[in-house]
Amino acid sequence: MTMNSKAGFVTILGLPNAGKSTLLNALLGQKLSITTNKPQTTRKKILGILSQDDYQIIFLDTPGILKPSYLLQEKMMTIVQRASHDADIYIYILDVDDDPEGDKLFAEEVIQSSLKTSKPKLLLLNKVDLSNQEKIKVLLKKFEEQKNIDAVIPISASLAYNVSSALTAIIERLPDHPKYYPDDIIADANERFFVSEIIREKVFELYQEELPYSTEVIIADFKEREAGKDLIRAEIVVEKESQKGIIIGKHGDAIKRLGASARKDIESFLQKGVFLDLRVKVRSKWRSSENMLRSFGYSEPDD
Repeated sequence: MTMNSKAGFVTILGLPNAGKSTLLNALLGQKLSITTNKPQTTRKKILGILSQDDYQIIFLDTPGILKPSYLLQEKMMTIVQRASHDADIYIYILDVDDDPEGDKLFAEEVIQSSLKTSKPKLLLLNKVDLSNQEKIKVLLKKFEEQKNIDAVIPISASLAYNVSSALTAIIERLPDHPKYYPDDIIADANERFFVSEIIREKVFELYQEELPYSTEVIIADFKEREAGKDLIRAEIVVEKESQKGIIIGKHGDAIKRLGASARKDIESFLQKGVFLDLRVKVRSKWRSSENMLRSFGYSEPDD
């Protein structure tokens, strides 16, 4: 790791469904964070690493900022707070269609707190492809006049429009520091985590209304095989027996569709064939249980 390099932690902050995970994937040039059209898809901090010869950026994708309604959401907001404290650079991502004045985003306490720091801050006006030029011009003028924002950049994360400009702005503001990770590391999480996230993404895509928010995915077994397909056994945790029936579907049709869709993306991610076995478990009120949330990985060791 050369000392003649720049490296730092870049925390991505925004409201639910603002496009944080889509932005991370666009910045990295590959899919790391799961993305769906439903808010609150991201529940844990996703760390993605972009390394080049002379710099390394450690991106922290965070859950969307919200007012917690139950313990799981409280844990998610704790993750946001900690990622904010770790930042060398802040990225605020604003959905110009959902929050056209930025009033909702900048009213949030974690944003207000970060604005008071001397660390660089970039505001990305996302989903400009769904807006119009006049609205974007007004927003640009409004935020460019704010002295505590270093740069305002219109982007479309889903189309990768102007993402390169955002990346350049980040690199310019990275602190001089040796790299934190070897160049061949793109994430700090293991394969089990990403496999569970892929399955959870498919739950969000294939099931309606509130059901996906009541589910968690646990990898019960992950056996790598040199010859033949890897064996992955996953448990889909729900809160009610009725939800278990919906996940499985009539004659098991729904869970078969889920398994087929998840297996395809898992094999693409692992670059290897897998045998995927899905089971459904009922854990009543798991989203409000400290012990279960801790066992599912939502509590830090020093909580």
